Amino acid sequence: MELGKPNLEAFADTLIALGQQDRDLLVVTSDSRGSGKLAPFAQTLPDQIVEVGIAEQNLVGISAGLAAAGKKVFAVSPACFLTARSLEQIKNDVAYSDQPVRLVGISAGVSYGALGSTHHSLHDFAALRAIHNLAIVAPADNFETQAAITAAYHAGRPVYLRFGKKPMPHLHAEGTPFEIGRAIPLATGSDVTLIATGETVAPALQASQILGMQGVSAGVLSMHTIKPLDTAALLDVAQRSKAVITVEEHSVYGGLGEACAAVLIQHGIRTAFKIVAIPDEYTVTGSQAEIFAHYGITPEGLASTARHCSNSS
Repeated sequence: MELGKPNLEAFADTLIALGQQDRDLLVVTSDSRGSGKLAPFAQTLPDQIVEVGIAEQNLVGISAGLAAAGKKVFAVSPACFLTARSLEQIKNDVAYSDQPVRLVGISAGVSYGALGSTHHSLHDFAALRAIHNLAIVAPADNFETQAAITAAYHAGRPVYLRFGKKPMPHLHAEGTPFEIGRAIPLATGSDVTLIATGETVAPALQASQILGMQGVSAGVLSMHTIKPLDTAALLDVAQRSKAVITVEEHSVYGGLGEACAAVLIQHGIRTAFKIVAIPDEYTVTGSQAEIFAHYGITPEGLASTARHCSNSS
């Protein structure tokens, strides 16, 4: 796979292009222009960025007020703080007030790595899925990032977008359609299908290639939107595969896996099912790569899990 740039850089580049066309586009940050790769945006469009300092609750409240005044607002802050410190403001000022703020959680999952559990964002899907009127999107690569930001800009509704830090491989062919709420198939398989989101899509696709060389037919679905979930795509792969495995950089509780499990149970689908995520324990400290390896979120680890699931189904 050809390596691209970090999704955060693709996000920032897309914002510059959109902001140059629309003076009503504003970026509001909580001392995050550096970590959010927004310095070029600030240099290019200095009148379209608002810095509130380390005050995440104010960040969301101010963003909601600007949106109510007709501005196209992207509120940018580390995901761990944005979705914990500002949860009440996200709920009341944005979602329940129906203000079309684009909430951008940066350095999500375990991207902050060695900074430890205080800086991990393993709760955001769970917390935000319970809030009505809020879409949740975790792009997998630069293409999905650019498309998701553009779609969120045009959506006119509250959206949470989640980004990690590392350079991501290009996963999609040019011209691939993108729609919030519509998953993208990357490979088809009859033995097992891996449904992944965000930065776990790349290792899932690499795992499917390993499995293919071992005689296991493995599909991959990029479920970039956690809410609204693409239930049609989920049911389709579950009925065509002997096993389904979900993969996410999130707690095993309340994220992609449990969302998919609920759909399958309610539709009476009895396909073998496995959630690969961060378990309920004291999370190890290390780089993102080290944490992924520890919990089996690697091409080899996912291939091993898939072989076991497909053999036991």
